[in-house]
Amino acid sequence: MSRHRRLSSLCGALMSLLVLALPAVAQEEAGTPESTIAAKLAQARPELVVESVQPSVANGLYEVNISGGLTLYSTEDGDFFVLGDLFAVEIDGLVNVSEQQRDVVRKELLAEVSPEDMIVFSAEGERRGVVTVFTDVDCFYCQKLHQEVPTLNKLGVEVRYMAYPRAGLGSESFRKIASAWCAENPQQAITALKNREDIPENVCPGNPVADQFMLGQKAGVNGTPALVLESGRLLPGYMTADVITQRMGIN
Repeated sequence: MSRHRRLSSLCGALMSLLVLALPAVAQEEAGTPESTIAAKLAQARPELVVESVQPSVANGLYEVNISGGLTLYSTEDGDFFVLGDLFAVEIDGLVNVSEQQRDVVRKELLAEVSPEDMIVFSAEGERRGVVTVFTDVDCFYCQKLHQEVPTLNKLGVEVRYMAYPRAGLGSESFRKIASAWCAENPQQAITALKNREDIPENVCPGNPVADQFMLGQKAGVNGTPALVLESGRLLPGYMTADVITQRMGIN
């Protein structure tokens, strides 16, 4: 079973519980709430790999980040865990604090990737913005979105493609998209694939597709196309160039 499917199964199991009451575990006198929470979760669900535990913006709740992009919230004693987004009540209404934090994480993750490892369609003239797109070449709406790229480029938007073969690593879709990354002209190759044309299979050693697929999972991508703005905001699904530029604040 792929890592993506394992994570999906895990999320489904947690969603069915929503609140997990964990068995009491003896707490070391010198233990911090963070270490106690991590220890109790490790005992109850050893398959979960805890990356970090820290106080959340809500008094009494701790944010627990799990490998693979999952976030839980825990009571200070680690006896109860909640799966779901945390919202703050503000004057203008509810603000999704969890999504704001994910924006920060996505921005940091993408900052670690060199544009040289992406397939980039540069803006025409002055660059007014950048959108990063996690894409699959066999996805209908990815193909449809690719038709908007020339318009986006004319509007000053640089489109950076990251690979996200939905069928998983080693699949036919993986081999196709990896062949585009390994092609002499990646822009031409990925355009051909999105036009449902064949290109020579060429899965070269050291290609970044697997790393980008796993990064996408960390960034919370669970479908394609998935657009990430420079702020780290995630826009899932197909949208026209006009809508994308509106979301980017480009008139």
